[in-house]
This record gives sequence, C-alpha cells and structure tokens, in this order.
Amino acid sequence: MLARISRRLAGLLATLLAASFVIFAAVYAAPGDPAVFLAGGRDKLTPEKLELVRAQYHLDEPLVVQYGRWLGDCLHFDLGRSFKYSDQVADLIVARFPTTLALVAYATVLFVVLGVGAGVLAAVRRGTWVDSAVVGGTTLAASVPSFVSAIALAAVFGVQLGWFPVTGGGEGFTGTLHHLTLPALALALGALAIISRVTRQAMADAGAADHVEAARSSGIPEREIVRRHILRNALGPIVTMCGLVMAGMLAGTVVVETAFGISGIGSLLVGAINTHDFPVAQAVLLLMVTGYIVVTTLVDLVHPLLDPRVKEAAV
Repeated sequence: MLARISRRLAGLLATLLAASFVIFAAVYAAPGDPAVFLAGGRDKLTPEKLELVRAQYHLDEPLVVQYGRWLGDCLHFDLGRSFKYSDQVADLIVARFPTTLALVAYATVLFVVLGVGAGVLAAVRRGTWVDSAVVGGTTLAASVPSFVSAIALAAVFGVQLGWFPVTGGGEGFTGTLHHLTLPALALALGALAIISRVTRQAMADAGAADHVEAARSSGIPEREIVRRHILRNALGPIVTMCGLVMAGMLAGTVVVETAFGISGIGSLLVGAINTHDFPVAQAVLLLMVTGYIVVTTLVDLVHPLLDPRVKEAAV
C-alpha cells in the first residue's frame, strides 16, 4: 500500500510539473504582447520604453528561464502581481475562491443525491416505465449545455417566478444557498445525468452476480438485497465517477459564474484572458489543474478500499 501511494504521489508531482509548463507556455503563446499592455498600450509607445518594460518584468529572458523563475515563486506561494488590478494574485484568488468552492460543493451535493437516487430507482425498476423515464430525462439533461441550462433556469425561476436571485453570490449561509441554487443546479444537471447512468449500470452488473441470486433464493427481502449486496458492490464505480465529475467541475464554473454574475475564480479567469492579465490567468489555470489532479489521485487511492477486486489486481 505504501509503495502504491508513493507511485501515485510521484505521478501527481510529475503531472503537475508538466501541466504547469504547458500552462505557462500556452498563456504566453496567446495573441497579444504583455509588455505592450504593461506599458499602457501602443499610444506613444517607443521601442526604448518597450525594452525597458521587458527588462523590468524579465520578459526579455528565454521562456525556460521565465518558467523557472515563475515556478520558483509559485512554490513560495508568490503568484505575482495582477497587471489589471495591481494587487497580489494570491489575494485575488483567496477573495474569490470560497464562492467557487461553495458553488462546486453545492452542485456536488445535488448531483450525488439526485443522480445516485435516480440511478438506483432506474436499476430497481429496470424495464418499467420508471426506468424509461429516468433514462429519457437524464439523456435530455446531458444533451443541454450548461450555459443554456443557466439561461433557462434564470429566465423561469429567477425572472418570471422570482423565486431565486439571478446575480451575485449572497452573504451568510442561507443567503449563499439562496443565491447559488440556480447556478449549482445548472452546473449539476449534466453531471446528474452521468452519475445516474453509471449508478444504473453498476447496479445492474452487481445484481447479476451469483451471490445475489443465492440471496434471493434464500428468502432475504429485496430491500436488504439491494442495500447490502447490490448497492454496496456497486459503490466502487459510483464513487470513482462522482470524484472525477466533481474534479472537473472546478473548470466548469467558468460558464455558470459568467452567466449568473458570480465573483468566483471562473469569472476572474474570463476577465484575465480578456484583458491579457497573464499572471492571474496562469494562477487560476494552475489552481484548476492542481485541484483536478489531486482529486483524481485521491479517488484512485480510495477506489481499492471500496472494491476488493481492484485491491487484489493492484497487488
């Protein structure tokens, strides 16, 4: 087990290193010269002033040297200073990250509860109209893009019915829940469809096992069979997929936060890209990639604890 954890941690660090270089290089390969932006635009910009700005911000150095300097600063939690706001990038992220984290947590609760519940219901009622309704509803939910869902939810429940606010993140626990309900639902709809399908299929596979048939023949109530034998054996793929979907949601908040006017890291990333604020864009992208890699690694480590067959194969 310790050797497996060591291999996973080594892979995590190697992946983070490669991803950080790709992020740094890709941002600087984007259209636009950061030196021109730092100099205040092209109006009355002289070559001497441009070279001075490049030297001041080390933009005249080779890409590899700039990357090494940036990576070293990141390891010391120095993410640089925003070109647009002139504030520390770390302060901007710390101020906005709790809102995004609350949105992802809320959406995760929704898609786990509703998705797993719908999948269990479809598996138990397999072949009936209930199963068909769940499959049809989840197929429709998966086919609708998140920005379309956001607009539709805001128009119906926010504007017409007036049940929920359509902008802002709210204050306090109840205020935050009230403001983030529609964004979390828009973010969770596609994930809900995926989780319900995975749950349904995992329970169908677990229900076809020999020991389940033996339990039925022995007269054990169906509810106990579903809870103790089918659902328990299906937890491995269900938990794994829930973790992967939750990890990907951090990047998926960009569209939802923009649609609902939420001041999170997703909207911060959009603003940074539009204004060529490279330090902010690099830091936010690195945070998103780090969150995804860490969560997927944890899921990979937890999976053998839920499914002994995976543990035996790993050994």
